[in-house]
Amino acid sequence: MKAKEIMTSPVVTVTEDTPVPEVAALLRGRRISAVPVLDAAGAVVGLVSEYDLLARAGETAAEVMTRAVISVTEDTDVEEVRHLLIERRIRRVPVLAAGALVGIVSRSDVVALLTSEWVCGVCGQSARGEHPPARCPTCHADADRFTAQEAPPGS
Repeated sequence: MKAKEIMTSPVVTVTEDTPVPEVAALLRGRRISAVPVLDAAGAVVGLVSEYDLLARAGETAAEVMTRAVISVTEDTDVEEVRHLLIERRIRRVPVLAAGALVGIVSRSDVVALLTSEWVCGVCGQSARGEHPPARCPTCHADADRFTAQEAPPGS
C-alpha cells in the first residue's frame, strides 16, 4: 500500500507570512494539530504544530515553524511511512509529487489501517488494511473475492 492511498488531501496550509494568531485559530477551527507552511512558489518550507506555537515566540508562521521537514512521495510504501513516524518520533509527513504538496499522512491515517479486516471468500485468509489486497497471499484469488469485516475491539 502506498502513501497516496491513505493520505489526507487536500491539505490545509498556511504561508510564511500568516500571523501566528491566524495559524492558531486555523488549527483549533479545523481540529488539526499542525499545518505545512508554503513559500510563494508553493513549496513546503516548514510545519507549524501546536508544540511550535507553545514553544516559540514569533509573529508569523515563518518565525515559529519547524524548518526541518521530513516528507515522502505518493509512492512511498506505507510501511516506510510508519517506520519514519516511529523512528523520527514525528506525528505527520507531507506527501509530495514532483516537489508539490499533494497530501499529508498522520499517525491516525496509519492507525486507521488497523480497523479494517478483509477475508478471502475462497480460502478464508484474512488481511488488514483500508483496501483488500490485490491478490490473496494464500490462494491468489483476486481482490473482488474479499469481503470487509470490522476488526473486533481490542484487536
